[in-house]
Amino acid sequence: MTYLVSLYQDEDGFWVVECPALPGCLSQGKTREEALANIREAIEGCLIVRAERGMPMPAIETYEVQVAV
Repeated sequence: MTYLVSLYQDEDGFWVVECPALPGCLSQGKTREEALANIREAIEGCLIVRAERGMPMPAIETYEVQVAV
């Protein structure tokens, strides 16, 4: 399964990454690569916990849209 994630650099230089389809599922890293590896683990953990608790798998639709400003 593939999940869309948002990745951005915070004011301290860390890369923050979150998964909109899984509310509360976020991570960070010193580099983009580290942050992406960490969010993979976070997503896997979130899905395992949801399954263990009998919670439905997320069906939240997310869209990626570019906005020119």
